[in-house]
Order: sequence, then structure tokens, then C-alpha cells
Amino acid sequence: MFPLNLPNFLTLTRILAVPVVVVALLGETPNGDALAAAVFALAALTDGLDGYFARSRDAVTTFGKLMDPIADKLLIAAALVSLVSLNRLAAWVAMVIIAREFAVTVMRAIAVERGIVIAASWMGKLKTILQIAAVFALIAANPAPAWVDVLVYAAVAVTVISGADYFFGLRRRIEAEREARAAKPNRAR
Repeated sequence: MFPLNLPNFLTLTRILAVPVVVVALLGETPNGDALAAAVFALAALTDGLDGYFARSRDAVTTFGKLMDPIADKLLIAAALVSLVSLNRLAAWVAMVIIAREFAVTVMRAIAVERGIVIAASWMGKLKTILQIAAVFALIAANPAPAWVDVLVYAAVAVTVISGADYFFGLRRRIEAEREARAAKPNRAR
């Protein structure tokens, strides 16, 4: 079992919001777009709050470290797939964003296995903000005005660039670690 502190509660709430957003968008829910936009916005807000509370209250847990990024990816991916099925978003846009998130998750697992922790970069944070803003705009504005398309393309561009930055940053760290090990004198003679 995991400790149910405030940050973990917020993460669980974000996970539980995912089916609400999907049903509000895809179901015959009265005012479904407004409900989906409100729930999505509140869930996205918990993303910033759970990390803040975990650090400020010294309540960082293994559960939170694992589930927080998963909750973020579930929320974004479910909303993107729903928007594609409603023909509000091109499938390739969702594919690029979801593929990047999956690839970074795999790279994080590889890094952790090697004992490497790469903190979130400013570009990764910008990516998250742009993705949330684009998804929210696509949900709230139907049909989407031209500025929403610009926001979506900006989110895709930063998603790709931050993914490449993450990949090359991890690669540099692994190479530096390999060089540091090779430079150490062999003491077991």
C-alpha cells in the first residue's frame, strides 16, 4: 500500500478524471465539452500542485514518483485520442505526442536502471504547458479558430524538440558515465 498524502491524492484524482473527460467528450453528455474542459483544466492544475505539495511538505513517495508522470500521460493521451475520434485533431498530431511520451518513458526507465536521474528541463515544462493549453483549447473551442491550430502546432514542435533534447541529454550522460568508468584505474590487480 502507498501513503495517501495530499500529493498522492491529487495524482489519484487526476487519474480518476481521465474517464470523466473521455465520457464527457464522447458520450451524449449535456454540455459535454464544457464539462470535459472544466475537468481537464482542474486535472491539469493538480499536476503542478501535487509536485509542489510533495516537495514543500517533504511528502515525496515512490508511488508519487512513479504515478505522477503516468497520470499526466494518461490525461493527455486519453484527451488526444478522444479529440481524434471526434475529428477535432489530426491523428498524426496525437501519434507524434503520444509516441514522444512513450519514448521518453522508456528512456527514463533505461536511465533509472543505469542510476541516472535527469531532471525535467525548462523545455519539458514548456512542452507540458503547451500540450495542456492546446488540448484545453481543442476541447473548449469547437470549431477551433486559427489560433488554436497555431497552439497545437507549437505544442507538437516543442514536444518533438524536447524529446530530442531529452534523448541527446541522456546519451551524453551515459557516454560521460562510460568515460568516467574507463578513466578510473583498475584497482583489483
